[in-house]
Amino acid sequence: MKKTIQLKAAALFAFAMLFSAVTFAQTKPVESPRDSVSATIHGATISINYGSPSVKGRKVFGELEAYGKVWRAGANEATVFTTSKDILVEGKKLPAGTYGLFAIPTATTWTIIFNKVAKQWGAYKYDEAQDALRVTVKPVKSKMNERLVYKINAKGFSLNWDKLSVPVKVK
Repeated sequence: MKKTIQLKAAALFAFAMLFSAVTFAQTKPVESPRDSVSATIHGATISINYGSPSVKGRKVFGELEAYGKVWRAGANEATVFTTSKDILVEGKKLPAGTYGLFAIPTATTWTIIFNKVAKQWGAYKYDEAQDALRVTVKPVKSKMNERLVYKINAKGFSLNWDKLSVPVKVK
């Protein structure tokens, strides 16, 4: 009888340890958590959903994110850009819809890409033939942003990370 109680107690203890290990393992912070921003510009509701990586002491542009290569403009899943109405991006028409938002950074200019395939993992299967619109913008120096963040204002939106801001005009 005493051994049965000891076995039950040991089994209960093992279960409690396993349960607590699983519970604590799931509370680990996500490296690049998803974030989103939404606002109305000239009657169109714009939303951007993205993975928000951190600098973590790394050189971001030109190293972590190579110059001249397509980048998902965030982390993990591709950044998703949605507009409820047709808009002008840098003076070029972008129809209402949902797009994968990509970028090709260089030291002096960035190509911002709105791709018809919104749901993608990274830029691994990015297909240029699916681009709805490409525009060229100039990055500007900014205050330090440890985490990548998108901001929307009356003039458009900007990607802000490290010591760089990439403004994109929207009408």
